[in-house]
Amino acid sequence: MERVFNFSAGPAALPEEVIKIAQKEMLNFNNSGMSVMELSHRSSTYMAVIEEAEANLKKLMNIPDNYSILFMQGGATAQFSVVPLNLMVKKKALYINTGVWSQKAIKEAKKYGEVKVIASSEDKAFSYIPNLDNLSIDETADYLHITSNNTIEGTVFKKLPKTNLPIVSDMSSYILSEEINVSDYGVIYAGAQKNIGPAGVAIVIVRNDLLGKEMPITPVLYGYKASVEEKSMLNTPPTFAIYIAGLVFKWLLELGGIKEMAKINVEKANLLYNFIDSSKLFKSPVKVADRSLMNVPFCLPTEDLDKLFIKQAEAACLTNLKGHRLVGGMRASIYNAMPTKGVQTLVDFMANFEKTNK
Repeated sequence: MERVFNFSAGPAALPEEVIKIAQKEMLNFNNSGMSVMELSHRSSTYMAVIEEAEANLKKLMNIPDNYSILFMQGGATAQFSVVPLNLMVKKKALYINTGVWSQKAIKEAKKYGEVKVIASSEDKAFSYIPNLDNLSIDETADYLHITSNNTIEGTVFKKLPKTNLPIVSDMSSYILSEEINVSDYGVIYAGAQKNIGPAGVAIVIVRNDLLGKEMPITPVLYGYKASVEEKSMLNTPPTFAIYIAGLVFKWLLELGGIKEMAKINVEKANLLYNFIDSSKLFKSPVKVADRSLMNVPFCLPTEDLDKLFIKQAEAACLTNLKGHRLVGGMRASIYNAMPTKGVQTLVDFMANFEKTNK
């Protein structure tokens, strides 16, 4: 079977070029006589892999020297607990609630201290980003947490709240999609399985002045300071996932970096949104100003039509377009690895579906 266009929200599509390199190196990585999955994580051969991955991520995101990069396990979901365990010195944190993953982060943080939700878009099914002007921000709190891009709901923060607090951001479905100023954040974390690589590793970027504040109950594996000191090797790290992430970072650099990738992402998103907005059949539930470049939810007038569309799309090799079970409808996740051709193919299919289902 030929490769399909995979619109999954995660585990998501990987660049075909990266898969081909991994395939070529699978049995014998760097003349070691072993697969990268068989290498000792403390061998010089593997250390070169993780060190290069870290250096290339730093270059891609222009990460300042006063930040540390960690490769941690447990995905972004583990960070819902890891963040408060490491940062809740005063046992008080602020959160902005913009979707399912924000809700989960809030629920976990409440186990470790006082959590105040200072803005929410729950009143309209998380179809927009709350107004960030004139927020009631308690500057004595430990940090302010946001979910930069909401994978399920298809919204994205276009600006940040004005505060002197460290801003902590879950960037799982946003990282590497467009340029950001890392210095605007205290902690950035992201599960890899959307825009970086396979499931199994989370990227954490933490400002060094926030290290060493963890609660005494913090498991050693989840202490930021200890992880920095041990270079992400408190235990055996997810070596293969880090290796693939490193290949993705190289791929992005060869494309011209995040700035060039962002231009492609805007082009892809405009293709899809312009069709949806001009359609008499397909609709977007998301406020136009807050639409994500990465996750595009859309729907048809009836659930029966939704089901028919998904079935026919699957037959046309356009896969994983079913919306999240909590939202319904459809969702196209068009991360960095999704080529423009894939989005154009989807738009052409949608146009034909509209003609035959008026």
